[in-house]
Amino acid sequence: MSKLIVISLEKGNLNDGFFPVTAQLWENNNSRPIKFTGSLPPATKIAELYKRFQLIYQALHKRFVSRSGIEVESTGLNNVGEVDFSEVQEQLYEAINSWLNSDSFRPIDQKLREKLALNEEFQVIIEASDSLLQRLPWHLWNFIEHYQLCEVAVSTPRYERVIRLPKQKTNKVRILAILGNSQGIDIQQDRNILAQLRNASTVFLVEPSRQELDKWLWDEQGWDILFFAGHSQSENDRGQIHINPTSTLTITELKNSLSYAISRGLKIAIFNSCDGLGLARQLSDLQISQIIVMREEIPDFIAQEFLKHFLGAFSEGKSFYLAVRYARSRLQGLEEEFPAASWLPMICQNIAEETLTWQQLCGQTNKATFPILRARNLKITFLVSVLIPSLITGVRSLGFMQQWELSAFDSMMRMRPDEGADKRLLVVTVTEADIQAQKQRQKSSLSDSTLQKLLQKLSIYNPRAIGLDIYRDFPVDSQYPDLANHLRTDNNFIAICQLGGSKQQAVGISPPPEIPPNRIGFSDVVFDSDLIIRRNLLSITPDVGSYCKSPYSLNFQLARQYLAKEGIGFNITDEGYLQLGKIVFKPIDIPTSGYQQFDGYGHQILLNYRSSREVAKQVSVAQILNNQFNPDWIKDKIVLIGVDSQSVKDYFLTPYSMATTPHQEISGVLLHAHMVSQIISAVLDKRSLLWVLPAWGEILWICGASLVAGILAVYSRSQLKLAIFISAELLILYGCCFILLLYGGWMPFLPSALGLVITGISVKKSEKLFIKK
Repeated sequence: MSKLIVISLEKGNLNDGFFPVTAQLWENNNSRPIKFTGSLPPATKIAELYKRFQLIYQALHKRFVSRSGIEVESTGLNNVGEVDFSEVQEQLYEAINSWLNSDSFRPIDQKLREKLALNEEFQVIIEASDSLLQRLPWHLWNFIEHYQLCEVAVSTPRYERVIRLPKQKTNKVRILAILGNSQGIDIQQDRNILAQLRNASTVFLVEPSRQELDKWLWDEQGWDILFFAGHSQSENDRGQIHINPTSTLTITELKNSLSYAISRGLKIAIFNSCDGLGLARQLSDLQISQIIVMREEIPDFIAQEFLKHFLGAFSEGKSFYLAVRYARSRLQGLEEEFPAASWLPMICQNIAEETLTWQQLCGQTNKATFPILRARNLKITFLVSVLIPSLITGVRSLGFMQQWELSAFDSMMRMRPDEGADKRLLVVTVTEADIQAQKQRQKSSLSDSTLQKLLQKLSIYNPRAIGLDIYRDFPVDSQYPDLANHLRTDNNFIAICQLGGSKQQAVGISPPPEIPPNRIGFSDVVFDSDLIIRRNLLSITPDVGSYCKSPYSLNFQLARQYLAKEGIGFNITDEGYLQLGKIVFKPIDIPTSGYQQFDGYGHQILLNYRSSREVAKQVSVAQILNNQFNPDWIKDKIVLIGVDSQSVKDYFLTPYSMATTPHQEISGVLLHAHMVSQIISAVLDKRSLLWVLPAWGEILWICGASLVAGILAVYSRSQLKLAIFISAELLILYGCCFILLLYGGWMPFLPSALGLVITGISVKKSEKLFIKK
């Protein structure tokens, strides 16, 4: 608990003065107080000034409420203004401080200042039975203003501890909210504020009958806070509340039910209504712990602003007193329109009862244990942030998360911005119309006659390389000697063969017999388990029995041919890696990021598809033969020739295929175009190849995400905040992974996301277990 100062003004009055005045200081963890003694001289001027303050305030308040249609009794003052009110406020401020700075009281003031540090939190309670003394704005005392971590309350001289009955633990603050007669005021705002409280269970009684209110006060589960919003007033130290348009009640009329509710755990009463000191004086006889009331009549807007700031600060961990001071201070900014707004809230305290935090009302530990809890949970966080990523990494290594990770990778690939088509490539497609146009019987989708015409047409415009992605495992017909000669002698022409598959399958497809081995590339691709192509097989050592003897893929052969014309040579490094210019194509290992289980034969790299609607310019065979093209599309370009026809079924799934239903496949020739574009873009444009962190780097990445989530869980005081923090971290994590992917980095998003969520929840659960213990 914080320090407590009780100043007793029981012996005396404002007309005769007070002798003696005692001040008792209770220090932390010490049940025996320090006592100081002094006195205070008569102060009749204060009583007169406060009466003047009341009259002018009531006149000003009448102007505010008259617009709402509420009938207000005349104050007897006319033509008063805010200037008069400001003057009486200043006079009252000076009178109170002059009185409390008198020689006879100064020893108490000095002793207290000697014992208190500016950064200490403490409570000041004025103990008095006189209603005017209780009503005075004690917060104007410059001693209170000087210490920023204190607030003042009033108390009667008679108080005792309440013997509590057993109460069921709910881990929530139970609030009974009475929304009484709302004529001319908007108590819906009070309801909205209460409804948004965290860790609170609120029952709203809207304009209840006396029987209904009485029944709920007798509720067996008990209440922590009693709240009232509506109309109320005090007269002759007695207060009454308007529970509905036709009924009013005094505290005395609810004495039995309120006494039971207090014994069941009711500790705080908040009357967010006008002139509530009479209510507080009656309720204090029942020994409730704390009461918040308003000194005078109050505009409902000011009442709602106070409630919003008080409950916001209190529920977020501020002590009861500091939450009141914070909310009261916030009202000062509204005093241009609502004079004296910050003077209205006041606390009435049962000195025998300790003030509780919101966490204690929830059934949690006291505030002082939170640093211990946090220190303990930080240790747990570091441990959990290692154990959980280790467990995830173990499960991941078995391949159980591979498909999910690949799907997440695909979604990020599809989100990349459009790069535009690669202008160094031209794709010539053999369409279904082209196939049907070839009238003679043919062994291939492209007849000797059509191929001869096509190559003759293309050769006129000097392409750097031509790749034929169509199998021709048969010789050219003798009718076309020019075609056979072209295939033998054109060093820019590259054809394909097929390596073949497993031992149960055929041994591949032979290349065209006219083309020498150095101008042959295999067309084989590697599939994932979902049949999506995400890897590019650049080279492999062919099986001895295979008809296809080429060690390099078609796309690599075309890229090498194109780059050779740029003066960029091909090399094999000492480690056995393929190299073009300065770019080394390092093969992927097992595991590689999301790939934990796959067949890593040959020299494979991750396929970085070109992010564009079209990888390259496309024309059909008919368009070429009919001169429906721009020669610049061919000159110095790589020309890929392949089939794009449903009758041939040469189609493949890519990460982009999953974005449509049904899945949109691409033709094999376009797939090879993506592969060629990746290679030449990496060498000429410095476009990044896809890369991954080493295994230890990925573990640190996952651990880091988990650690951040664990720390956030330690410092988040509610599950809602933790959910917000985790959601924000997930968004940030996804954003970081996506940005790095734009630069070629494939980060382990899914394991990191899973690690941070599990760690955050685990740490929060451990905190709850610690609190229960």
